[in-house]
Amino acid sequence: MSQTSQQYDAVIAQCRDLFSNKMKDYGSAWRILRLPSLTDQIFIKAQRIRGLQTLSESKVDEGQESEFIGIINYSIMALIQLQLGVVEQPDLSLEEALKAYDEQVSITKKLMMDKNHDYGEAWRDMRVSSLTDLILQKLLRVKQIEDNAGKTIVSEGLDANYQDMVNYAVFAMIHLS
Repeated sequence: MSQTSQQYDAVIAQCRDLFSNKMKDYGSAWRILRLPSLTDQIFIKAQRIRGLQTLSESKVDEGQESEFIGIINYSIMALIQLQLGVVEQPDLSLEEALKAYDEQVSITKKLMMDKNHDYGEAWRDMRVSSLTDLILQKLLRVKQIEDNAGKTIVSEGLDANYQDMVNYAVFAMIHLS
């Protein structure tokens, strides 16, 4: 399990670095995005990955890794939005955004470690394409929950689905490295 923790941290460090650099370039403009907009951004990334996995030719010279990083970062942004709410104007400094990012990663990693313990690292035997399909399934669930105004009867909520997408994307990145 310590290997998984170290690999997880390495992937997140790469994602956090990109998030930090984009915050330096753009500030927290993403704070105005409503959850369905973030969900759609994640959906675009997941669809592109699926296309890369099934198409014989790619016309844009970016691989699956950059798209999985996008899924991770957009999912963490969505978790921050769930916690802080959507705003009309960017409102977070770089330090505040990174603190919120780190808090969401900590919660999400703990969930992964708990599930990883219970499932015996089953993800290590999964294909990257299966992880992509699971992310797409989670996205369809999130879209349905959003269409239901965030209400569920017996199912886990938006936060758990975004957390699972982060974790599946991290697993895919570990497989690809």
